[in-house]
Amino acid sequence: MTTTDPNPTAAVLIVGNEILSGRTKDANLPHLAEKLGEHGIRMREARVVPDVEEEIVAAVNALRSRYTYVFTTGGIGPTHDDITSECVAKAFGVALERNPEAVARLERHYGDPSKLNEARLRMANIPAGGELIDNPISAAPGFRIGNVYVMAGVPNIMQAMLDGVLPRLRGGAPIHARTVSCALAEGVLAADLGALQERHPDLEIGSYPYFRRGDFGVSLVLRGTDEAAVEQATEELVGIVRRLGGTPTVTVGSKG
Repeated sequence: MTTTDPNPTAAVLIVGNEILSGRTKDANLPHLAEKLGEHGIRMREARVVPDVEEEIVAAVNALRSRYTYVFTTGGIGPTHDDITSECVAKAFGVALERNPEAVARLERHYGDPSKLNEARLRMANIPAGGELIDNPISAAPGFRIGNVYVMAGVPNIMQAMLDGVLPRLRGGAPIHARTVSCALAEGVLAADLGALQERHPDLEIGSYPYFRRGDFGVSLVLRGTDEAAVEQATEELVGIVRRLGGTPTVTVGSKG
């Protein structure tokens, strides 16, 4: 997959036993999906894999061949279970090298040479040919190789890295979204919602029920690159909700 695709897509590969065990709740997927969507890049797949070499390598190769961009989060720290960088190198069939610029960034960050021990220097090991991704928070860089962007798992560091990466990505048409919320059950809306989707096949129309302290209802999300089509379908959906006895609330965006 190349970055010349007219409709760019993305996948995220979340690496870490702590996610699979439930100890850590992933916060990176929602942020990535939202920011990439604003840039016209659709998130199409998310995978979570353990700190196991063969599984990371297989997932990287599967995803990079299918999507325009792949983002990995986690596994690039200084400890023994941080193996993402070496796994990405193996996926691409290149050597894992001690990157001089990465070392220089760590030296500036730690100041005292005695603090830059071998464990921390592991964070300067980058696949041959990799391009560093800035880390303005803790200096240890991520990297890009091919269409794979390898970033930290700590959310505020990942977000800072992504801020630097986004301007360099080729996006597509912006994705517009509207949310229609109402206090109707999905079963009441299902038939009309299905018919609405058939009339607007180029849009994504999703139904997401909610239960809030005795209150219930559903948020109906419409997404697409044609803003006029999104608006038209939203107007139709508002009419459907009213006809079925509901009171619709419309918000811009996919949160409701």
